[in-house]
Amino acid sequence: MASPLAGRRVLLAVTGGIAAYKSAYLCRLLRERGADVQVIMTPSATRFIGPDTFAALTGRDVHSDVFERTETVLHVRLAREADAAVVAPATANVLAKLANGIADDLVTSTLLEFTGPLVVAPAMHSGMVEAAPTRRNLAALREAGVAVVGPVEGALAAGDEGIGRMAEPDEIARVLEEAAGGGDLAGKRVLVTAGPTYEPVDAVRFVGNRSSGRMGFEIAEEARRRGAEVVLVSGPTHLPDPPGVTVRRVETAEQMREEVLLAFEDTDAVVKAAAVSDYRPADPPTRKLKKEEGPPDLRLERTPDILAELGRTKGGRVLVGFAAETDGLEAAGRRKLDEKALDLVVVNEVGRPGTGFDAETNRAMILSAAGDDEPLRDWTKRDLARAIADRLAKLLG
Repeated sequence: MASPLAGRRVLLAVTGGIAAYKSAYLCRLLRERGADVQVIMTPSATRFIGPDTFAALTGRDVHSDVFERTETVLHVRLAREADAAVVAPATANVLAKLANGIADDLVTSTLLEFTGPLVVAPAMHSGMVEAAPTRRNLAALREAGVAVVGPVEGALAAGDEGIGRMAEPDEIARVLEEAAGGGDLAGKRVLVTAGPTYEPVDAVRFVGNRSSGRMGFEIAEEARRRGAEVVLVSGPTHLPDPPGVTVRRVETAEQMREEVLLAFEDTDAVVKAAAVSDYRPADPPTRKLKKEEGPPDLRLERTPDILAELGRTKGGRVLVGFAAETDGLEAAGRRKLDEKALDLVVVNEVGRPGTGFDAETNRAMILSAAGDDEPLRDWTKRDLARAIADRLAKLLG
């Protein structure tokens, strides 16, 4: 299958960091995928790797001076000729300029003029990554629709180790393919739910769970990155809205049901990653219960089973559910797969540190109605989101 970059014009911007040597390999990968690559560099980048290297790899002149060509407005021409752009490495300096609209060299002038899909691959020392201004700049770029890949942990300059290493060139190329080509979910409409629900006990207290919503947000962001039109219905969470995703915020199970059913008719696939509370207090008072009144006599009732309702009316849609279990994972997952007419169920092991709710990783298995299961293993939430998106693309293909 041809790469989405085949025949496309890609602008590769190289800035002044030690990771600039990796950009030569990225350039080669892009060329192997059929892209026509134009390299531009900041003056400081040329101190780390020579322009002649990129000229040999691309067969094109390499530009680093905004006033290099006086017969044409160089940065405008370069921006308008490109179909996609990538900055690798992207230093803290260039990220700050891009986030704040500063155009004082060829790279930033060209990228500010450019209107197509843009990927940045940050690379810098750990302290610079974690500095509040850098975090704000990255957040602003993501909000503007820029795809950010990395940084990752590893060896840094000066013999240090930590977060700040540029993502590997093959990962950067993969993200650029998704950004430039629309991805394998292009044209599909995906509905994702995320986070907990809070069921009121009184005016200030609630019944809920420890779900952070990160799994659902990762799935929504991955589906959007692959070209899907995504609606994310989220319970209470502090996570920012993923760029390019329609987000509908709710609090209770009933509110989530209403939003899900509203979006369901126009959906090709649903991924129900939310940890919906199974029970809610019946007839909660609208006032705050006073502790002087003693412990309240809570009568619980079932919340609506949204996933079962969708299963009964799914038609040709793809339906993915989640299950959180402490034991008997596979048996519980297969029962849910069958009872709720699911195409896939992701069974998470919970109840121990480092996995499941409000954790960076999941210990999970993927069970499929078609029988092509993924065994129980440890995943990062991002890797699990990618595996789910792979399955969606296959099922919707």
